[in-house]
Order: sequence, then C-alpha cells, then structure tokens
Amino acid sequence: MKLKIAYSPCPNDTFVFDAWAHGRVPGAPRVDVTFADIDVTNGWAESGADDHDVLKVSYAVLPWILDEYALLPCGGALGRGCGPLVLTRDAGTGADLAGRTVAVPSERSTAYLLFRLWAAEAVPGGVGEVVVMPFHEIMPAVRDGKVDAGLVIHEARFTYRNYGLHCLADMGEHWESTTGLPIPLGAIVARRSLGADTLRRLADAARTSVRMAWDDPAASRPYVLEHAQEMDPKVADQHIGLYVNEFTADLGEHGYAAVRGLLTRAAAEGLVPPLGPDALSFP
Repeated sequence: MKLKIAYSPCPNDTFVFDAWAHGRVPGAPRVDVTFADIDVTNGWAESGADDHDVLKVSYAVLPWILDEYALLPCGGALGRGCGPLVLTRDAGTGADLAGRTVAVPSERSTAYLLFRLWAAEAVPGGVGEVVVMPFHEIMPAVRDGKVDAGLVIHEARFTYRNYGLHCLADMGEHWESTTGLPIPLGAIVARRSLGADTLRRLADAARTSVRMAWDDPAASRPYVLEHAQEMDPKVADQHIGLYVNEFTADLGEHGYAAVRGLLTRAAAEGLVPPLGPDALSFP
C-alpha cells in the first residue's frame, strides 16, 4: 500500500523527493505524490480532513497541527540568506508601509509570520490591508500598482528586478541579525497515527533521497524541470542551491533552535498558540 505525500512543484521539493518518488531509495515506503501549493497543504493539515500521510507545510502552521502530525527532522527548508522579501515600486523604509496594502502568499505561512515580527518593529501604527494571493501574482500586482507592497518567497529573490521592483526589507536578514539563527521556512510532517517505526522509516527515506540527489544531481533534473512552471533552468539551480542545504538532511541542534525560537517568539507576541514542551520531539 502506498503512502500519500503532498509537496510543492518548486525545484527544492522536486530535487529533494525525486529519488524517493521514483522508487530509487532502497527500502523506502512507496509513495503516491500530489503537487500542491504550500498554502493548500497548510490548510489540509490544519483542517485534519485531508487523507495525506506526509505533507510539506510552513513552520508557522506547526502550533495548530502538532497534535496530529510529527515534525520530521529532515526534508524541509531552512537556511541563511534565503528569507522572504518585502518589495515595492519605489525605494523606501518600513515606515512607508504604515496604513498601506500588502500582498502576502498566505496568512499561515512562515513568510507572513516573519513579516509580522518585522512589521511590529519597523512599521509604526502597522500596515493597512493584507491581501492573500498566489505568490506568482504578487510581483505583477506590485508593479501594476494593485497593491503597495508584496511579500515574496522562493525564486522571486532572483527575479524581482525584472519587474522593476525594489527590496524594501529582507525578512531573513532581519531574523538572522536579531537571533543569529537560520531561517525556518518549510517543514515535512507526517501523521503520528502511522506509528514510531513508520515515522522513522519516512525520515530515513527523506534523508536518503536528498543525499542521492546531491550525489547525482543530473538524475533529478528532468523531474525538477518538468514541474518548474517554465522557470529558467539557471533560476531553478539557484533555487535548489539556496533552499537545499545541511538542514535539509538533518535539522540538527541549530535547526531545532531556529524552529523553537521562531514559534516561541511568535507565541510571546500572541501570533500563534504556545508549543508544548515535547511538541517538536521525534520518535
């Protein structure tokens, strides 16, 4: 029987999961893959009504789902120099966003949580309206004046200048400068009801899959480009290089510290529910 797994078509996810998805990881559970934007998978996890066994979600949604799902210690996206950006048509400062309309990719995303922590310090009086839209629509909306600013993620770091936009602030830079920790972005979670043995097998499969991709990058390339939504192959390579790193293979001490730090700080600001003492533990 195959397990159901859902992750995004972004290059970092297809690179990480290529070997596992195509049955090349020895002894790994077979999987049936669904591609979905992370805002969709966040909603599936939070509703509890979805039947996927493994999901790629935002770290920001963990406080709402950890009763049902366990955080896997690998497969996700953390790093340095890879945070979300706030983009505008004109150069300025955070104060310029007071009362303005900002487009964001999801209100449950880690990007939005980092934005709210930054805005609490940088935008006196707070922003105005927050509009949720698919992330690929955000830069055109800022360029065309439909919104005053946009919070962008992923490959937009490499392409926003093509839209004539300015980087008002780097959420990752703010996070790193204030905490010294890497930036937690996307997590891999699995249903606790699968049991400890299966959860460990899933973690082993994800860890082996990413290491196989590093050992033979060419093997994953067709899968990456097939789902890269007409992305320039060079941008896809930059995307992978930025988001697939040591923390993808193993969260480790610094990775777990980053996740706890983000969610503890957000809970102190009343932005998420507080975590239980063992909420992030893995069997």
